[in-house]
Amino acid sequence: MPSSIPESDSASRPGALRRLTRQRGAVVGMIILAVLAAMALAAPWLSPRDPIKTAPREALQAPGSRFLLGSDQFGRDVASRALHGARLSLTVGLIAVSIAVGLGTPVGLLSGYYGGRVDGFVMRVVDVLLAFPGILLALAIVSVLSPGLNNVMIAVGLSAVPNYARLVRASTLSAREQLYVEAARALGSRDLSIVTRYILPNVVAPLIVTATLGLGTAILSAAALSFLGLGSQPPQPEWGRMLSEGRDYLREAWWISTVPGLGIMLTVLAMNLLGDGLRDVLDPRLKI
Repeated sequence: MPSSIPESDSASRPGALRRLTRQRGAVVGMIILAVLAAMALAAPWLSPRDPIKTAPREALQAPGSRFLLGSDQFGRDVASRALHGARLSLTVGLIAVSIAVGLGTPVGLLSGYYGGRVDGFVMRVVDVLLAFPGILLALAIVSVLSPGLNNVMIAVGLSAVPNYARLVRASTLSAREQLYVEAARALGSRDLSIVTRYILPNVVAPLIVTATLGLGTAILSAAALSFLGLGSQPPQPEWGRMLSEGRDYLREAWWISTVPGLGIMLTVLAMNLLGDGLRDVLDPRLKI
């Protein structure tokens, strides 16, 4: 009997994908992301040159027939570096968000389901972490771990854990008061079974929306850390690193920073458009 209620709740949202395709912003976001992902996956075949091979005699070449998007101060092809940089930046974002969701979800479930002293202790720790801006917390973590792309993924992911913990806790507090959860308790279901079968499904929708929006933020934070020299190290072609390398040549070689900057902008914009569309589709409070 208690399992029928969650099934009916999920059945009340038919055609979520169809409704998502009616959101113009979400469709634009999906198209941009699909193009960026395809280019990133096909980077080894699409790249006209080796992204890390230097050619000093061809340094600072303007975009043209020889270098489609120009060359940097070391004669490296900007287009090739941007394509390979897309692979790194998207991977960093995905792993960082996975870390945040993987750690924040169980913490939020534990805090919201048991409440009391457990909730009080966990939320006070989360409040302390939320007192620091996300980028500042990530900066502190990567400074302790030492610079490097792997540590940037960990730092950005850990800095976002408090946001996901509070989101999941709020959804859990609401879901645990539902009648089907009380019925499951009365039937003798264990806490783990109740959480995984009846509460977790109610957390998935807002978690998907937040993770989609958080992916753009994670990519932007990772690029910022790489720009400061704490992320990817030379000669890795990462968007934030490319921005940093081109800042001294903005007057005579604007394309070095412009190309990766456009990549970051389009990715974050696409994530925000898709996230807004998912929110409109999955959040029942926004339905008319």
